[in-house]
Amino acid sequence: MPSERSYRPVHPKQARADHDVLDVIRHRWSPRAFDADRAVPVLELARLFEAARWAPSSGNTQPWRFLIADRRRSPERFAALISTLTGKNPAWAGAAPMLVLVAVQVTLERAESPDPLGYYDTGQAVALLTVQATSQGLSVRQMEGFDRERAREVRAVPAPFEPAVVMAIGYSGDPESLVVEKHREAEVTPRNRKPISEFAFDGEWGRPL
Repeated sequence: MPSERSYRPVHPKQARADHDVLDVIRHRWSPRAFDADRAVPVLELARLFEAARWAPSSGNTQPWRFLIADRRRSPERFAALISTLTGKNPAWAGAAPMLVLVAVQVTLERAESPDPLGYYDTGQAVALLTVQATSQGLSVRQMEGFDRERAREVRAVPAPFEPAVVMAIGYSGDPESLVVEKHREAEVTPRNRKPISEFAFDGEWGRPL
């Protein structure tokens, strides 16, 4: 089991940070190529959801739910989630060891009123999960491209929960395994982000930090 101290990823996508940040932040990225032959041990998987468990949420509502479909342990559920994917996602996602449907509770239990922070809080839980995954040598790719109503049907998601995103989780694999050329190129293209001067403002809108 790799530790946070010993983790040394070999992929070419390390962030070229302008300022010193944690290694797990620099090394986190979202591959499409997964090692189809390497399963994720259940105990390693549990660590990811333990990290998500401790994410902050408004009023401690914890509005997130994760429905896990392991390709080996539950092939029918895995295939059902694959069937919800749209665009070019099915071309690569079938090699991932597991898919996870993320659902959000959109109403507050105590008041039966809309929860304006449900998606925000769930995003924080997924962010902690991805950082934990990176520390364990795992990769996570999130997909917006899926049929939400079909996902609700095939995974029996009850109201007041809404399907939000599908995550592929596993160990990154060989980019040459991808059938779409654009995907292969993206696996090795250097990452880029806006400079912090474009989104962190000092005191007033538009004045760079």
